Amino acid sequence: MDEVLTLEELTELVTERPGLFLRFSKGPETDGAEASVDYESGLELPGLSATVLDPESWWTRPPQDWLARQVCKYADLGQDGRRAWVLAGRVVAHGPDHEPLVVDAEPVAWLAERVVRQARRRYHEAFEVGRDSTS
Repeated sequence: MDEVLTLEELTELVTERPGLFLRFSKGPETDGAEASVDYESGLELPGLSATVLDPESWWTRPPQDWLARQVCKYADLGQDGRRAWVLAGRVVAHGPDHEPLVVDAEPVAWLAERVVRQARRRYHEAFEVGRDSTS
């Protein structure tokens, strides 16, 4: 599987190939043998839990800002042998955090750790991280 080395490369990939998702796990081979699980309920989910990479139609900021935010959303899962990878597939449902659950996963590329660091940096520079409606 190819490896995306920069946030700019990820932006190009998502622009050229809409409909991609991001997942943090041990990889496509492991994910093919295991299902995603809702750990609070113990229920097996009908697809792989993933994050949407396409910016929404209402998003008027640069696409790299969207991607930085999406990469950082679950970046804390990138430990214990898990890493970020890009996939294509079909959404069959949504998980307990409203995340898409994807089947027929087609691995596209690994994300280099450098991309996660670049995304974190951009996210903290471009956003008021942690601000919500109660702030």
